[in-house]
Parts: sequence; C-alpha cells; structure tokens
Amino acid sequence: MTNLESDMEGLDHKLSQRSELVEVDGIPLLSGAAERWGRISTFNARGDDLLICTYPKAGTTWTQEIVDLIQHGGDPQKCAQVPIYKRMPFLEMHSPLFSRLEEAELMTSPRTLKSHLPVQLLPPSFWEQNCKIIYVARNAKDNAISYFHFQRMNGRMPDPGTWDEYLEKFIAGKLPWGSWFDHVCGWWKAKDSHPILYLFYEDMKEHPALAIRKIAQFLDQELSEPALNRIMQHTEFNSMKVNPMANYSTMPTYNHALSPFMRKGTVGDWKYYFTVAQSEQLDDLCAQLLRGSGLTFRTQL
Repeated sequence: MTNLESDMEGLDHKLSQRSELVEVDGIPLLSGAAERWGRISTFNARGDDLLICTYPKAGTTWTQEIVDLIQHGGDPQKCAQVPIYKRMPFLEMHSPLFSRLEEAELMTSPRTLKSHLPVQLLPPSFWEQNCKIIYVARNAKDNAISYFHFQRMNGRMPDPGTWDEYLEKFIAGKLPWGSWFDHVCGWWKAKDSHPILYLFYEDMKEHPALAIRKIAQFLDQELSEPALNRIMQHTEFNSMKVNPMANYSTMPTYNHALSPFMRKGTVGDWKYYFTVAQSEQLDDLCAQLLRGSGLTFRTQL
C-alpha cells in the first residue's frame, strides 16, 4: 500500500467515525469543537459581522439562504456559486476534511457566520463588537423530530439510538449543543440587551413574506416587490430541497438515502412520532421550564 493509499484509508476511517460528546462548561459539544475550544472561544468577531444562530434543525439553512439572497438583491444566481456551508462558515464545526473557523478568519468583511452555540458559550468578541445576530427558535416537538432524523443521517454525529431513547436525551439536554430549553430561553433573554432579531420558525412558515421583510429591515436593506417575490420562490421548501447549493447533497458524511437533510420542513410532523404520553410529557415540561419567560411556541398551524 502506498503512502497516499494509506492516508486515504485513514481519512475514510475518520470520516466514518461518529463523534463523541465532550462537555465544555457543562454543555455537550462534538469532540472536534471541544478539542479546539481555545481557538473557538477566542474568535475575533468584527463589528460588521452578522451571526445566524439556532438550536440545531430549527431553520438555520433556510434563514441563511434568505439572508444571502437579501444581501444580493434577491438574485439567486449570485447565491448559486458555492454551497451554503462555504458561503457562511459554521464557526464551531471541525472535521478531518475542513475547519470552518479558519475559513471564517480568512473571509473579507462583511462576513455572515453560523453557529449553534448557546448564548453563554458565544465567543465574547461578538458581544464586544455589538454584532447583529439573527436567532431562530422552533417548537420543541418538531425540533426534536428533525434533530433525531439529522443525527441518523449524519455520519459524524453521535448515534441517536431509537426515537424513545432520543427523546429522553433531548429532554435531559444530553445532545450536541445541550438543552433546547436553555438554548431558546438564553437567547430570548439576550435580545433585551443586544441587537438580536429573534424569529420563530412557525411564524416564518405561516407568513414568509413578513419574515423576509423583518430580516431585510434588521439588515438595513431595501427590498423591492420583485426581489421579495424571487426570494420567497427560491427559499420555498421544495425549491431548496432540490437546490444542491442549499440541500447539503455535496456533504460526503451525510446519508441522504437514510434521511434527506431537507426532510419535510413542516409544522406538526411530531404527531407521527410522539405517543400521547410523550406529547403530554413535553407539554408539561415546556409549561414548567418556559414559565415566566414570555416565550410561547405553536406546535401546529
């Protein structure tokens, strides 16, 4: 076996390995992020950076594509040059194939970046530079289902186990990026003292034009009616599902035959998976853990 063949075999082995979870300040992160936490936590944000942040599988890619189109005047051709994960680096993502952190550091300003970090782990420079942040929250039931299927198809994520096992991990916050409850509440509170546009996935699905206009206004961008219509058409779920620059079909560690990255994009899919007891358990937890926060979520439209 040549050295090249040996190196390729070693890379294939690394790519086929599922990551372990390692806690950073009490938050479970993928091992690659935990190993490089010193670099991530000291990332130098710039004053004109825009950060898109969500709990995983809460509409991140959809929001990224909307933002990119707004930034390019609603012209899909200008957003079709490279995949979305290269246009907007994912700060804490590291694998044998790439480091998105280094890509972000090399980008010219203004940059648009992505993260799933809870508010307490965000690199301090984002607060110091008063960067604009768009946060999207999705109801716990649909979020859990979507995250479950994503962990099934992503060969670098920890094995999710059965749905019943996974829901217990979701409730306990024993998943990559921690507790959904803490995540949505932490960012909700942070919006009171920082320039954060806090959006709800369900509102975006029900009134996409209004959501697009809110984002454009937050970014100080004027949108013509034709541009708005183009953005709506281009970011409609079925359009994005077949768009190779947005659907992650070029990501080698994703098994789309097992479950597509863009699976359904609906509100209420949880009804096909949750038992009555599981639904009531999560309802009770939401009532208890969101009480007094001012946060309310819709689980159907």
